[in-house]
Amino acid sequence: MTVTTTVFHDGERAVQSRAGVFDEATHLSGMLGPPHFDGGMSRFLAGRDLAMLTGRDDDGHLWTSPLPGRPGFLIARASTLTVHAAPQPGDPLHRLPEGQQVAVMALDLAIRRRVRINGALTRSRDGELEISADQAYGNCPRYIQQRHICEDTSEVADIRVIARRHDRLEPGHVALIARADTFVLGSTHPTRGTDTSHRGGPPGFVRIEAGQLWWPDYPGNNLFNSLGNIVVDPTTALLFLDFATGAALHLSGSSTLEWTARGGAGDDGGTGRRVRFTPAQIVTTTGLPLRAFDLTPSGNNPPLT
Repeated sequence: MTVTTTVFHDGERAVQSRAGVFDEATHLSGMLGPPHFDGGMSRFLAGRDLAMLTGRDDDGHLWTSPLPGRPGFLIARASTLTVHAAPQPGDPLHRLPEGQQVAVMALDLAIRRRVRINGALTRSRDGELEISADQAYGNCPRYIQQRHICEDTSEVADIRVIARRHDRLEPGHVALIARADTFVLGSTHPTRGTDTSHRGGPPGFVRIEAGQLWWPDYPGNNLFNSLGNIVVDPTTALLFLDFATGAALHLSGSSTLEWTARGGAGDDGGTGRRVRFTPAQIVTTTGLPLRAFDLTPSGNNPPLT
């Protein structure tokens, strides 16, 4: 896949224009320029123990999966990210094919920081991925709930994932989504690659109706990378983590961006935007060392309406 170099694509510009933030987004376009991992970003990545990966499986379905590792498992040099971890057997992205566009988000819940890296997967082996980055940039800490991952580092090298596939959302899935204050959103564009984004809010901010999920869009950086992708290509992936047990709920499907009246019921962020997701495939996994404690909700979370 050839990735074009114009800073914003047509979908991002369409959402920016309708939201009335075209000029504000233009002023931030420099953060999306060609990446070069300088000392600060490479040091941040080197100290992380958790990343999120979005890519396609052998059948072309888009998924988002967690990548836990010991600090030092993310190595960034020049414009290349080497990940000394890979999705385990049973994970929907196990042995994901090389040559595709992927996205990694390095996430530190304890200090509420995240870095997004999008690019081409040049190597995919058991226990190692290599990505030639097209974009690498940080995001603000808004809507990140503060947590401390209590990994047993001995478990990281000996992960045994147990996976199940499901035909529909089951009561346990619905309960996990209903109490979730965090999920990860994977999206894609036919020529501009793949993106992994964090979404957070108070428990219940993701609603479930007739087998579909929807959530209000909150004020952010006005770039609209995820929503711009969805406008052009509805293919999306969602990942919910159960921080009490280490279980994960992977959803692959399609999304639409809906514009609503501002301030109406469910418009928690007051933007007049929501995303509606229809799952097509569902996988649950257990066995990951991703339990967390000491939850402090983000002070930016709006109340449910």
